[in-house]
Amino acid sequence: MMNTSAFEILGPVMVGPSSSHTAGALRIALVARELAPGRLSHVTFELYNSFSRTYRGHGTDRALVAGMLGLAPDDTRVRDSFALAREAGLAFDFVERGEDVRHHPNTVVITMEGERGACVVTGESLGGGRVRLSEINGVAVEVTGDYPTLFVVHDDAAGVLAELTRVVSAARLNIATLSNYRERRGGTAYTIVESDEAVTDELVSEALSLAHVRFAAKIEIPGTSPASAEATLAHGFETGAELLRAVAALGEKDAEAGGAGEAGTGRPRATIGRLMRAREAELLGAEAADAGMGRVLAVMRDETHAPLESPQPSLGGLIGGQARSVRDASGALAAPLMGETLTRAVAYAMAVLERSATMGVIVAAPTAGSAGVVPGCLLAVGEAVGATDEQVMEALWCASAVGALLARNASVSGAEGGCQAEVGSASAMAAAALVELLGGTPELALDAASTAIGNLLGLVCDPVRGLVEYPCQNRNAIGVANAVSAAQLALSGVLNPLPFDEVVSALKSVGASLPASLRETAVGGLAGTPSACDACMRRAGSCARRGDARTGC
Repeated sequence: MMNTSAFEILGPVMVGPSSSHTAGALRIALVARELAPGRLSHVTFELYNSFSRTYRGHGTDRALVAGMLGLAPDDTRVRDSFALAREAGLAFDFVERGEDVRHHPNTVVITMEGERGACVVTGESLGGGRVRLSEINGVAVEVTGDYPTLFVVHDDAAGVLAELTRVVSAARLNIATLSNYRERRGGTAYTIVESDEAVTDELVSEALSLAHVRFAAKIEIPGTSPASAEATLAHGFETGAELLRAVAALGEKDAEAGGAGEAGTGRPRATIGRLMRAREAELLGAEAADAGMGRVLAVMRDETHAPLESPQPSLGGLIGGQARSVRDASGALAAPLMGETLTRAVAYAMAVLERSATMGVIVAAPTAGSAGVVPGCLLAVGEAVGATDEQVMEALWCASAVGALLARNASVSGAEGGCQAEVGSASAMAAAALVELLGGTPELALDAASTAIGNLLGLVCDPVRGLVEYPCQNRNAIGVANAVSAAQLALSGVLNPLPFDEVVSALKSVGASLPASLRETAVGGLAGTPSACDACMRRAGSCARRGDARTGC
């Protein structure tokens, strides 16, 4: 069953500018660091595909080094990681490997050299800050954080596996999977144990004490759910249809218990937001769930307002101050054009991208490149209707439920599915959340989400100069307008003829059909125009399009 936490969708809280290329890269390095061969002296990062082409503009290089230093995704020192590494005596270099269809679009191979030798880890950033390890020292693995994991390096000798399983059993862990690999007979072997329960430091110490064991560590993927992938959740769902059935069941349970109903109807008001909060309480506990969403709302308020009061130029120089310009011109332009609420929502959304592009702290929603849409919509509309914090947070829970479905059944990564997967997904999340905020039914909420996805189907990801600045900021504005339109259509009874799950399937299919040049590689679309290429050459002395056979640049 899907065990994605709401805070993997409305999160991570991170420094910008990209959830996949900044936060995701940092998380890969954090995990690799757990496998380091003692104190490190040198690290080499080999970058593939989208990582290779856009790592400077996305801050991937700084994030990878920050992760090796143990910095968290929301630590503002990430931007200073190169200097911090030099102070710590850690040397590093980057190797651009270009395109390789054998690798995920966002792949890095990290070679760590330390006092006990070397370790090579291959990691993939899946979008929205989610990551996966695919190889350790040449051994194919698939570590996603779905299960607590124990990694052991040992001699290929008789009895080692038996002893390992004995200490795991003594720790009262139930083994979900056990994989064993060896380089050659009698040589080095690797054992990976995934369990249903947490791997403790005591268990690692026990494993290290065994004969023939050279190294042991627990692998924890930051930001992943604490629940096993096989856990059964009382409020679980994996499709839109299942989500609606779960909400209906929640309403029936409320009715049986005599719960409070919808004002004036006597019917229990079961919402997607309420269901998602109950599901998160199963994963984290009610107190932690509420505290987590409270933090999300607080960061969203700051990221939407601070750049309006004190705009800063972005690292790449393409944006900075546009959000305030939209706000300041609203007196003359809002009435004949977007209206007061939509104008405010657009200004808020654009402000978030400005905060992100200065490597400021934001909430990925579901990604950093689309982070302005959900807070822009919900905060502006919430202010217009006088919504309480509790009502806005319930709408945020609804947004996270829709985002979880999109992440599972399609993609929220621009490198996998284009901008339709980022801004399109964010717009769908916001549309559903707006419907519930304004009293619409769960069915209408998913209908609005379907319309929002359909309107942006095929939107490409083409960041100019590889920066999450232009056209990203403007596309967040369009994502807001699309979400507001889709919500109003649904609430007005203008319904989508296609089921939500089929629309999500179409999103996935279209994303797979987009060429790599239109999936966050900064090669095609607007990024491939002559002016964009010339700007790259003037600013950085290189361009992702130079020498690319597809462009002739």
